[in-house]
Amino acid sequence: MALEILGLGEAMVEFNAARGEAGQFLQGFGGDTSNTVIAASRQGAKTGYLSALGNDVFGGMLRDLWQAEGVSDATVATSDSAPTGIYFVTHGAKGHEFTYYRAGSAAAAYQVAQLPKAAIEQAEILHLSGISLAISANACDAALAAIEIAQKAGRRVSFDTNMRLKLWPLNRARAMIHAVAAKVDILFPSVDEAGVLTGLDDPEAIADFYLGLGCPLVVMKMGKEGAMVADANGKDRIAGLPVDAIDATGAGDTFDGAFLAEYLRTKDARKAARYGNAAAALSTQGYGAVAPIPSREAVEAFLKSRS
Repeated sequence: MALEILGLGEAMVEFNAARGEAGQFLQGFGGDTSNTVIAASRQGAKTGYLSALGNDVFGGMLRDLWQAEGVSDATVATSDSAPTGIYFVTHGAKGHEFTYYRAGSAAAAYQVAQLPKAAIEQAEILHLSGISLAISANACDAALAAIEIAQKAGRRVSFDTNMRLKLWPLNRARAMIHAVAAKVDILFPSVDEAGVLTGLDDPEAIADFYLGLGCPLVVMKMGKEGAMVADANGKDRIAGLPVDAIDATGAGDTFDGAFLAEYLRTKDARKAARYGNAAAALSTQGYGAVAPIPSREAVEAFLKSRS
């Protein structure tokens, strides 16, 4: 079965410090592109993931997650020599603090030669992010090769500029992220990070910058302010949908997945952005990156209530 959306990157198992319970951690899942394909799957899209996991209990947990979510793991390799990445979330005076154990992970060790060419050629959209590039030189090379395979096959590539300066310095992040942004078909910058990457603070100027690089569709995430869609038809702000938010973890990934699923369904970027806004807003009403991602039924009911 050909996939509609194939995500590429690193998925990890999360351990989040329980509030008010010293020494207790709640187990969850993370990884931006994995969150995105799960969000798309909950909207009814046919999705899969492309990566590698260790032959360990954490890798098994992620495969169980994807199976439960309807995400194909047929293109996820298993390594007997490298582990699955994990991370811990603690809560201090500055908010969430993340401690990662991902150096040398199976995903970071992934090689160009491991890429499943046929699966990439058949998926309608290949989705990746700045983190997909940043976790290692090997992973970056594999991501660039996957983009080339997809585009030679006439498939589309979407890219979230998601930037983690703990993984690489700003100058390298800027150079690589912008090199990829110039190649892809759909770009998802967030206004705050894009400001750091471009040195610009006006959303319209940021959109013009990325359009000028050659990306035909820029969908800028603006948090509670909503989104901006910029393409050959102009630049349009899509208003946010206010909710009583308690945790924005993974909201941007939820937006990406919901947008892509709805864009494939409607072929209308502005409708897809409004749908993505709704899904992202709903995802902030629960804790964690995966558990609060809403279903299509929940998103449609929410939109109906706001119409």
